[in-house]
Amino acid sequence: MQIIHIVPGSGGKFYCGNCLRDSKYVHELRALKHEVVKVPMYLPIFRDEHDLEDVPVFYGAISIYLKQLYPVFKRFPPWVDRLLNSKPALKLASGMAGTTRAKGLEEMTLSMLMGEHGKQAEELDMMVSWIQQHFKPDIIHLSNALLLGLSHRLKEKLNVPVVCSLQDEHVWVDNMHPSFQKKVWTLMREKTAYVDTFIPVSDYYLTLMREKLDLSNDKLQRLHLGVDPADYNFRLATEKPRNIGFISRMCYENGLDILIDAFIELRKNPGTEEVNLILTGGHTRDDRTFLREQKIKIHKAGIQHYVEFNENFSADGRKSFFEKVSVVSVPVRGGEAFGLYLLEAQVSGTPVIQPRLGAFPEIIDMGGGGITYEPNDAGKLSVALMDLLFNVDQLERLSIAGREGVLDHFHINVQSSRMLALYTRLINMPAQKVDNN
Repeated sequence: MQIIHIVPGSGGKFYCGNCLRDSKYVHELRALKHEVVKVPMYLPIFRDEHDLEDVPVFYGAISIYLKQLYPVFKRFPPWVDRLLNSKPALKLASGMAGTTRAKGLEEMTLSMLMGEHGKQAEELDMMVSWIQQHFKPDIIHLSNALLLGLSHRLKEKLNVPVVCSLQDEHVWVDNMHPSFQKKVWTLMREKTAYVDTFIPVSDYYLTLMREKLDLSNDKLQRLHLGVDPADYNFRLATEKPRNIGFISRMCYENGLDILIDAFIELRKNPGTEEVNLILTGGHTRDDRTFLREQKIKIHKAGIQHYVEFNENFSADGRKSFFEKVSVVSVPVRGGEAFGLYLLEAQVSGTPVIQPRLGAFPEIIDMGGGGITYEPNDAGKLSVALMDLLFNVDQLERLSIAGREGVLDHFHINVQSSRMLALYTRLINMPAQKVDNN
């Protein structure tokens, strides 16, 4: 089977759960002898990707931004576009403020969803032509619903099934100016007509997006994420240092400040002198002021020697991180559609402590390797951390249960087989007629 997987790049500056999700599926499908081609958009994907040398980055972030704001750039010679879309230029852009947030990009989001009728029609035609010239795909997989503007042209020109994963698109839309939100959801609903199946990553997100996109149940197929246990080193939490970990983009939305405040409170308890806080996951330029405020807070509390900011969140870096922490918490303010780090932590023997929001209860209940708390504030989190860190029996029990839960419910082999079964069913169905209007 030949699969085209179209993925938006994050630039590799922070822990991107969606990027890792796509990468893990692609790796496993290739191991099963299927040909999978990742086609990146906007920015390079992340640091430890080694298989994209022959695939151009389409819709280069710098080029489409300038063309959106200043149409005169459309008249510039092709070499200017090639320069702006070169990998060195895009790597530089990935560290700039604004490349990974919705505010300020509302008009561009709308234009992208308009597909061949938007301002990026030329880029869309280039992508489709490149795929036609190089491949004969059996199916096309869009990484998220914000790429739905591609769906009509892809289906029209390539005449193959199109599927689309669903994971946290609402976060992007909800961060837009309110005057744009309704327009974006309306356009996304219109474009669902050209997608054969949507793949939400949790029951929680299936319910949410069924309403947001007005989808029928027969167009939805929930598929949880998965990891390969062989990629991680299991060690009982009781055998690890009594440290607390955070692994995600270090930003306000992911509740880093809530965890830091909880740690400050926890350190006031006797017997916590040995407990450290280890933070990893990277950040963007937008997050620098927030991070500076957190570091000032840490220094004012006099705990700077007990807080470690770890810049290495590559595959090896994550292994090392999980070796050094006995619990992990990422107190995301609004919850998440999944949270791949939950699986990475549990399969490594590290219990998780998450707010009772989004899909966190669903994933933790299935995996068995963590606890939830509510409301999502520093006081409640501090108590939950204290109770678990110093309850050796519960810590060991959750450590073992988490590993077994991933093996039973979230193994990438099982999830990839389910994805392949979905692909096969769609490929074997009669082709849908595409409205060319």
